Amino acid sequence: MSAKENISVRVVNTGLSKVSADALVIAVGKGEDGPVIVDAPLGNAAVATLKASLSALGVSGAADQVVRLPGLPESGAKVLVLLGIGAVKGAQPTEEALRRGAGAAIRQLSGLHHVVFSLPTTTVGQVAAIAEGAALGAYQYASLHTDLKGRREPVTKVTIHSTLAKDPELAAALERAAVLAQAVNATRTLVNEPPSKLYPATFAEAAKDLAKGRPVKVTVMDEKRLLKDGYGGIMGVGQGSSRPPRMVKVEYKSERAVANLAFVGKGITFDSGGISIKPGAGMVTMKCDMAGAAAVLNAVLAVAALALPVNVTGWLCIAENMPSGTAIRPSDVLTIFGGKTVEVLNTDAEGRLVMADGLVAASQEHPDVIIDVATLTGAQVVALGHRTAGVMGDEGVSAALKAAADRAGELVWPMPLPEELRPSLDSPVADLANIGERMGGMMTAAVFLQEFIGKGKDGQTIPWAHLDIAGPAFNEGAPYGYTPKQGTGMGVRTLLAYVEDVVARSL
Repeated sequence: MSAKENISVRVVNTGLSKVSADALVIAVGKGEDGPVIVDAPLGNAAVATLKASLSALGVSGAADQVVRLPGLPESGAKVLVLLGIGAVKGAQPTEEALRRGAGAAIRQLSGLHHVVFSLPTTTVGQVAAIAEGAALGAYQYASLHTDLKGRREPVTKVTIHSTLAKDPELAAALERAAVLAQAVNATRTLVNEPPSKLYPATFAEAAKDLAKGRPVKVTVMDEKRLLKDGYGGIMGVGQGSSRPPRMVKVEYKSERAVANLAFVGKGITFDSGGISIKPGAGMVTMKCDMAGAAAVLNAVLAVAALALPVNVTGWLCIAENMPSGTAIRPSDVLTIFGGKTVEVLNTDAEGRLVMADGLVAASQEHPDVIIDVATLTGAQVVALGHRTAGVMGDEGVSAALKAAADRAGELVWPMPLPEELRPSLDSPVADLANIGERMGGMMTAAVFLQEFIGKGKDGQTIPWAHLDIAGPAFNEGAPYGYTPKQGTGMGVRTLLAYVEDVVARSL
């Protein structure tokens, strides 16, 4: 894997004139009566001059707006940057507004080396949000272009000016921000890799490489093991490809564990649709169909890096869905790991087949909670758009995931699992079919997955939630905030925040 994301962050409370940098970034918000400069660390005369010039400069304070001006002698920076952070009504900006603003600035200031942020910060969380946003905004996929003329290198050094520079909680918060950004950026890179480079075997190798130096155990199940043990879903989906499937198990255990969690990720490295082949335009972004597995992998590694007191196991269900003389056909019946049979009515509904194997395998270890993450349905995009994921499952787990996503800055919305959808999955020849009611297809797919959640040691069904990230996992539009074009890393921050919340509730 290759990406450019090496950025250093420090926090100081010295005079800005003593910090030599390429750019100083200050905040401009959208006030009720127009743009307003928020807590600028400049002299009164400079602030008054800037305020009088905002409208003439076209500065609105809208989120993501970045306007460069010549630097001021009192700042020590060559360039003064006015950064839009969105609506402000007297209150401090949210952590997400600061995270997004820092990312937008760093992304748009590529080509510079050292950037100083002097944004309003009254909490350690706000400082960490700036650090996280900057590290996410600095991400660049090291593309395969042969002509790199005009390419601007990302910012490599960030200084945050804050009165909280000596706060005893700051070091841990910055460490978390760095670990989290590294995990998100690694996920982005996996998603961005072309399917000629990232296929089941190389994805498994990438998982082992990323895990090096972390207190985790990585087990790779190849096609022989999968066939022997009866992983019929993943083997069925992968049998049409010359690149056989893999199941990768990533385990982190803590001696102080307060919970046992399982994450299951969809890892279709390319989805042609199989025999039920997609139209050409529908295949263009299908290298991203492994984004759930990438998010699960890096979330587990982040939990391990932060030594959180939980046990968490990631199950990466990796296959390539291709049409060939050996591919599964509509009307074939597969036997999922654990014994349930599924009639395949559409080979393009393959993600739920590999996930079924992973959910059963995770259930057999009796975790306290199972969460799965998948780019599962086009219906998710129809229902919730390109930036908001859908969460379905047990109400308690879904609500906790929604709360974690809100805290992390990812957009997630709860959806129901209507009981009338289950009969549409009935099959005359198998336990169930892999497709059912078309309308509300995101929920129908989740109802299918629910069939493979097992029981815990107490005999009750294991609490579970499903996160459908089909839209927000891949950005086909222009970059925004800290989000680049292509792979976004969606899901990593929510999973980590969820684990932290589980720990916090145990205290």
